[in-house]
Formats: sequence, C-alpha cells, structure tokens
Amino acid sequence: MRRALALGLPLLAALLGGCGKPPAATKLFPLEPGRTWVYRSTSDLEDNSRAQETLTLRTLAPDVLTVEQAADPGPAWHRHSDGGADYWLRADDSGIYRVASKSEIDAGPQPDAARRYVLKAPYTVGTQWQTDTTPYLLLENTNYPRESRYRFPTVPMLFSITAVDAAVESDGRRYSGCTKAEGNGQVRIFSSSVGGWRDVPIVAREWYCPGVGLVRLEREELVGSSGLVFGGRLVMELMDEG
Repeated sequence: MRRALALGLPLLAALLGGCGKPPAATKLFPLEPGRTWVYRSTSDLEDNSRAQETLTLRTLAPDVLTVEQAADPGPAWHRHSDGGADYWLRADDSGIYRVASKSEIDAGPQPDAARRYVLKAPYTVGTQWQTDTTPYLLLENTNYPRESRYRFPTVPMLFSITAVDAAVESDGRRYSGCTKAEGNGQVRIFSSSVGGWRDVPIVAREWYCPGVGLVRLEREELVGSSGLVFGGRLVMELMDEG
C-alpha cells in the first residue's frame, strides 16, 4: 500500500496544505519522512512496581488512503512505532490531526470517524479540543485481561493549550519556546467493596518544541487506594531524534 516519494511534489504539497507555506503546526510536530524519535518510557504503578522501555517512532513515506481506510480518503503521513502501532496524520491550517491507525492485529489502517487532533490551531493559550483516549495504566485484579482499556476503549478527554513559550527538560537536556498542552478526562470504576464506585481522573501533559516535536509526555491515572483497580504515572522523555 505504501507509496514512496515517487508520488512526487504534488502529493507533498497536498499533505502540507497546498502551495503556500507549511502549516505552523508542522514546526511543533514535524512530519517529513525519514525523521526518527527515540523515547524512554517509564511507568510507576500504585502497586510499587516500575516498568521502563525504549520506544522509537519513525515517519515513513506518505501513503494514499482509500475510502475504506479513511473517512476522508487521500494522502496522509505514515508514522510507525516499534511498539507495533501505525498512525496516519495530516496537517492543515486547523492543526495536526490523525485520520487512521493500525494495531498489530489489524489487517490495514482503521479509519477515525472524525479528526483526532494532536494540536489544534490557533496555537495560543486557551485553544481547546476534544479527543477520545483510553486508560494506559489502570489494571484490574479481578478481570482478564487486566488492562482497563479493554473495558473503556473510548474515554472523552478535553485538551487545551496552557503555554506557548514553555521550557522543559528531557533526558538532561533543556528545551525552550515549547507549546504545552494539557488534557483532562475521567473513567468511572468500581474500586472496592469499601470504596465503591469512583471517578478516576486521567491527566495528560505534553510539550511540543519547535523543530523537534514531542519532547516530553506525562500521564497520571491515580486511583489513590488499594482495591480491585490500581493505576500510576507514565513519563515519556525524548532521548534522541534526527
């Protein structure tokens, strides 16, 4: 399915929003093929366990998605994670958004019903957008599979830009002039016979830096008590890019 750069300059122009300058979001979330980002991902769970792994993301050559693969067929940037996931993204004056994704078990790209924004214009404090997420960290002691994401595949999350000239450290390096986005959602779980039903907040903080992209991500899904479900904190730090 993948078409290499032989698709030519007209396709690249379409992907970047026409014949004018590339959309401003591509400075904060580069999409050109050949780019690579290496992250350290650390999860500290409420059962006092820690998991750490290295994750590599690559932007591949652009693809042309069909009607079956995208609600709005046409060209899209293809980004691959060595964790087994693939994503197809576009950029225009409204922002950076995802149009399809693929897990290891999918035969091909699965279309998003609506645009799933990574960053939404205008890139100023107060800009908001809503997207769906799923719990990354919540684990259940009485169900199999234990991951709560199988029971809560779509959790609404409201994002907003909270800073446009932020400084952030990642893997010992300091970045400046970054755009910070924060997301908030919640999932209702049965925590224990004592705690009963409770709303567990899902909180995300993301820093996008000019010419680099996502530099740091923090996510919290904290239950705060022992019981049938526990969560934790996740930190992704950029280690290398090129």
